[in-house]
Amino acid sequence: MRLLVWFSAIWVALASFAAAEDAVVVELFTSQGCSSCPPADKILSELSKRDDIIALALHVDYWDYIGWKDEFADPAHTVRQRGYSRAAGKQTIYTPQMVVGGVDHVVGSNPMKLMDTIEAHRARVKPASVTLGRDGDRVTVAIRATGTMPSGASVVQVATVTPMETVEIRRGENAGRTLKYHNIVRKLVEIGTWDGRGTYRASVRVPDGVRVVVLVQRSASGPILGAAQLR
Repeated sequence: MRLLVWFSAIWVALASFAAAEDAVVVELFTSQGCSSCPPADKILSELSKRDDIIALALHVDYWDYIGWKDEFADPAHTVRQRGYSRAAGKQTIYTPQMVVGGVDHVVGSNPMKLMDTIEAHRARVKPASVTLGRDGDRVTVAIRATGTMPSGASVVQVATVTPMETVEIRRGENAGRTLKYHNIVRKLVEIGTWDGRGTYRASVRVPDGVRVVVLVQRSASGPILGAAQLR
């Protein structure tokens, strides 16, 4: 009962964030085969309701060997997580892990630390502004600098996202549980690079109605300089 009350208080605190112009990107590295992940998945589901937070669930594949294959897992997500680990000077990866703004690492089931980290990122002005538009199966992307951009080229990435799926898990550490997953990244691809000068423009084909997130990032495992989503 105490645990339920404590988590309820966390949801209220998460919902108390005021709307912000620049959304904070929170990436959760998770797996259906990880028994420690459901609390972090629940936190991400709450974050996914916020307009000032872009919450992304990236399912990794390194739990699949214990008896349950995560249907949302992508080896590219594991590569992305390893890149973040190397950038932070760490030797290991784990689930559940949240990466905030492409920089700060938080244990995914530690909501108080996560809230403090999100708040710190909300106070930072992002140097790139991302504007998205949709016309049927075409999504237009426009990016311009609103602050001092780092030297060199930054990468522009597009993620397609499934808002919610319910999964009955029959084997592995979560055997017998029915779990809900939110903002599941199905594909994250680089569509170009941008040197921070002028306005970057692109058009990508995405099935009509599919949720889209665009990230501008110093590198594939570097700080996120700007982001936007189409729900």
